[in-house]
Amino acid sequence: MANISPSLLRSRHWRSMIYLFQNHPKLQKHFTTKYFDLENETIKIRSLKLLAKPWSDSEKFMLDLALHLFNDSNKVDLGRMDYLDQNNTIMALKAIELRYL
Repeated sequence: MANISPSLLRSRHWRSMIYLFQNHPKLQKHFTTKYFDLENETIKIRSLKLLAKPWSDSEKFMLDLALHLFNDSNKVDLGRMDYLDQNNTIMALKAIELRYL
């Protein structure tokens, strides 16, 4: 997705979520205007969760983490990080760092 405004990239909520959607192969495929309206700063969360139903446990976790980092009313169980391989674990920890540090 192109044209991400600098203000969104400065936002700790948007920055961490965008990082995951730009770097995770499965999420990257769906980082489109079908689910994201960056101009109006909205995300179709229900649509993304519905889309993810058939995904693997690790892919669903990465989506859930991205949505939680964006808005913590989207709950995530960090114990599910056990599903991640080393690369995805590093990516998840980097996203958490972008959000909280």
